[in-house]
Amino acid sequence: MDLPGHVATVDALRARPFPARDERHGAVDSGPGYHIADLRISEDFWDADGDPARGRQAEDDLEAECQALVEVFTQRWGVPETVDLTAHLERLVEGEPVPRPLRTLCDYAQEAWAWRVDGRWIGVCVGQRDAELPLQLVAAVGDAAALP
Repeated sequence: MDLPGHVATVDALRARPFPARDERHGAVDSGPGYHIADLRISEDFWDADGDPARGRQAEDDLEAECQALVEVFTQRWGVPETVDLTAHLERLVEGEPVPRPLRTLCDYAQEAWAWRVDGRWIGVCVGQRDAELPLQLVAAVGDAAALP
């Protein structure tokens, strides 16, 4: 677990201005009003050989890292909001607009933890785009107006 590195990444994203157009630099996607970063990515599960223990262990490890981040950020900024990403996914399916990074987080998880700080919101979650793909610990920073 690289908790200090994860915290430093989130701090750097908070300080970084949002670009005028979508761009990717390493593990960070950015665009108007958002940054989203993969803090940690597990192995993929294409060849799990019917061993669900591998996936469970990876999920437990990433969830523990996410909880550690939640604890650090809760000490800094107070109790987080729980963001129901399912509601945003339903809006997407219905053709309604969902701003980034919420739209991107909908691809990963059903919920995220978020804090509103200095006109921005900071969110963290663990998720997986598909059962055979890697699990990901993701951090997002967005314009506070994007989070209802």
